[in-house]
Amino acid sequence: MRLSMLDGEPRVITVGAAVLAESLDQQAVPRLGVDWRPPLPGTSQALAKVLADPRRERANEVAVGRLLSARPRLVGVRPAREVLDLPPRTFLHAGPPIEWERASGPMRGALIGAAVFEGLAADAEEAERLLVSGGVRLDPCHHHRTVGPMAGVVSPSMWMFEVVDEEHGGTAYCSLNEGLGKVLRYGAYGPEVVERLRWMGEVLGPVLAAALALTGPVDLRSLIAQALQMGDELHNRNRAATSLFARELAPSVVDASPAHAASVLRFINGNDHFFLNAGMAAGKVSADAARGVPGSSLVVAMARNGTDFGIQVSGLGDRWFTGPAGVPDGLYLGAYGPDDANPDIGDSTITETSGLGGFAMAAAPAIVRFVGGDVSDAVAATRSMYEITLAEHPAYQIPGLGFRGTPTGIDVALVARTGRLPVVNTGIAGRVAGTGQVGAGLVTPPAEAFTKALAALVEL
Repeated sequence: MRLSMLDGEPRVITVGAAVLAESLDQQAVPRLGVDWRPPLPGTSQALAKVLADPRRERANEVAVGRLLSARPRLVGVRPAREVLDLPPRTFLHAGPPIEWERASGPMRGALIGAAVFEGLAADAEEAERLLVSGGVRLDPCHHHRTVGPMAGVVSPSMWMFEVVDEEHGGTAYCSLNEGLGKVLRYGAYGPEVVERLRWMGEVLGPVLAAALALTGPVDLRSLIAQALQMGDELHNRNRAATSLFARELAPSVVDASPAHAASVLRFINGNDHFFLNAGMAAGKVSADAARGVPGSSLVVAMARNGTDFGIQVSGLGDRWFTGPAGVPDGLYLGAYGPDDANPDIGDSTITETSGLGGFAMAAAPAIVRFVGGDVSDAVAATRSMYEITLAEHPAYQIPGLGFRGTPTGIDVALVARTGRLPVVNTGIAGRVAGTGQVGAGLVTPPAEAFTKALAALVEL
């Protein structure tokens, strides 16, 4: 019996280990490479049960449909004590729940700065004694429909962006962006940090509130879509989004407060990340729309507190599934290096959760100058995320990929099945309290956060 496959040149398909592919390449043998990975270790049985769950497909359709159809609009800028009903000695923080004893340096620095800002302590030493004694209650931002960048500390006197989902009716909040460098969210708490926060509370917040009252709600979904096509990915690059935002509000800022217009617009213009916080609130209200769908394996939150990385899943209520936060790999400022870096921190991974940030890096080739790598790495990062997501965002499109929608809707089951973890780009905080920002880069979430969530889905 003659085998037809022996009549011509062999056609080779390589799967898995790279050593065979490399050997064939060295011999100039044509091949088709298949990027295949085994499931995450120890997940085979749980994965089979979750994939076989008859509720899962329809539940995920409902959940991701809500995420994609959300229409976030900025409707107000208001003090946290008003919108969050925060008691005087309650501070919110980024990431899963944590207490002072386990808090990282930047988290502690931000809490110290907030205590001084609120007048609960005269200086850093007194603030630390207050926090050590339990004189301030700590609670995650996510438990209050809120997200906070980096340390994410929110205290009652801070002003917040208020974002409403016009489609599903939810509301989310985020603090105002301080800028880069030595700022509270990176754990700095010196006099200049507290002075800036006071100016933001006395001038910036009220002026933005008055301006927004004149303009009416700002369509954040539309603004984000435009910014993506102008080179932003909406996590570590917000230059276009900030410019569009300033353009939207500038006339009303002048009309609402002629005396402060110059200082407010100068502050926004000097801070390319100013839009980040409004975008985070947009991501939060969109992801929250997808919560609470029984049987859904869609991730609705990813967040870090500088010690733990945690996720929440649509079908699993408000439970957190955590693993140790990793140290980002990236570019450092000045003389700083990896030894100065704190593990990953912040709620800003709500951008990746909603299809932006690391998932949209192909839209922002210039981001590699901030986080490292080259343009091909950014494109490859976005392409790889289609493997672990349930949909492509209809509004958030990437010109360089033929206006393909960003990969949106992380599925715990797909993460386990492919062995591929979400791509996150992030700022890097100094590990010592008071340092501030030391760099920016990429970080890989811990696999165990996703494997724990997968196991919990089996128990339902």
